[in-house]
Amino acid sequence: PYEEGGHDIPRILEALEVVKSPGIPDTIALIKQLDKKGVSVIDEIEFAARYTSGKIIGITGSNGKTTTTLLTYETLKKGGLKVGLAGNIGKSMAAQLVDIDFDYWVLELSSFQLDRMYKTVIHIAAIINITPDHLDRYNYDFNQYVASKFRIVQNQTEKDHLVVFADDAVIQEHLQTHKNPSKIHGFSLSEPQVSGGWLDKEIVTIKIKGNLKMSIQKLGLQGKHNINNSMAASIISQVLDIGKDVVRESMSDFQNVEHRLENFITTYGVDYINDSKATNVQSTWYALEYMSQPTVWIVGGVDKGNDYSQLTELVKAKVKTIIALGKDVEKIHAAFGDLVEIHDATDMGEAVGCAYQYSEKGDTVLLSPACASFDLFENYEQRGDEFKNVVRSL
Repeated sequence: PYEEGGHDIPRILEALEVVKSPGIPDTIALIKQLDKKGVSVIDEIEFAARYTSGKIIGITGSNGKTTTTLLTYETLKKGGLKVGLAGNIGKSMAAQLVDIDFDYWVLELSSFQLDRMYKTVIHIAAIINITPDHLDRYNYDFNQYVASKFRIVQNQTEKDHLVVFADDAVIQEHLQTHKNPSKIHGFSLSEPQVSGGWLDKEIVTIKIKGNLKMSIQKLGLQGKHNINNSMAASIISQVLDIGKDVVRESMSDFQNVEHRLENFITTYGVDYINDSKATNVQSTWYALEYMSQPTVWIVGGVDKGNDYSQLTELVKAKVKTIIALGKDVEKIHAAFGDLVEIHDATDMGEAVGCAYQYSEKGDTVLLSPACASFDLFENYEQRGDEFKNVVRSL
C-alpha cells in the first residue's frame, strides 16, 4: 500500500518504525511528532544494512564524494570483487537487496543520510573533506554539520578503516579531540603519510601494502580535487588488496561524472564547462582553481548560508565577468561587485546569452553555481542539462 496527495498522520504515528527520505528535514511537524513519541525514524541505508552480509564502504564529504564513490566502485569491480553501488547515487540499496546481495557495498553517504543512521557499521569509511554546506539544515552551526559527517565512524572498531584528507584542518582537529579505534589512512597534497597517500611534485604515492606510484599526468581526472579523489579511491582499493596495475588502470581510464567540471563543448573558440553539481562554495573553489583561461562565471541559486570571501582571490585572478543567475543574487553582488562586472539573469537562457555576449575566443564559460538549484530547477541535473541544451543551440 502507498499514499499520495497527503499522509494519514494517525496511521503513521502508530508505526513501529519509519524510513525517512534524507531530503525531508527533521524540523517538519510529522518528524517532530514521531521523535517525541519515540518512534524509530531511520534512513534507508540503516534499514537495508540489516539485510546484507557484505562489507560496507562508506564515502562522505562536502565535495568529491560522488566521484570518489564511482572511482572506488569501478576499481573494485575491475579488480574482480562482487561489489554493489548505492546510497546517495544510483538505485537504492534496499531495492537491490530484494534480488541480490554483494560481498562489498560502496555507498555515497550524505550528512542527511548519516543523521538517521545509528547501528550500521561502515567497515571502510572515507571523509574526503569538510567545508561549510547545508548549514540551513544545521541551525547555521558548522560544528553540528561536522558532527554529522563523523557519524560515519560511530560504530567502527579496531578492525575497521578510516580514510581522511590529512590537509583538512577541520578533520584533523576533530580526530584529535574524538578518539577513533579504527586504522587511519591519510592522503595529502604535500606531506608523506605513515599509511595512506601523498603527492610529491607530479607523482602520487599510495603506501598501504608496499608503494604504488602514479604520475598525475596519467590520471583520467585532472585538477587538485581529483588528485584527492583518486588517492582516496586508491587507498580503499589497496586496503582491499586490489592489484597495483588494476588501480593504475582504473585511475587512468575513469571519466568524470556528468555535471562535475564537464567540458562538454567548444563553440566559436569558447570552452563551455558544466559544473552544475557545485552546490556549495568549496566545490566552486575547486572549479575556479582549475580554470586556466579567462572565465565568464555563471553563479547563483538558493543560498545555503554561503561565505563567498574564500573565492575573492580566485575571482580577482581568473574571472573576467560574472553572470548572477536566479532570485538570490544580493550576496553575489556584495561579495564581488567591486572586483568584476556582474550581470543578472533570471533564467538559463538569459544567463547563457549574457555569457556568450561577454566571452571571446580563448575564454571559458563556467557554470559553477555554488548554490542549490531549487529556485529555478528541480535539481542540479536539470540545471546542468538546461545549460548544455541552451549552449548547444547557440
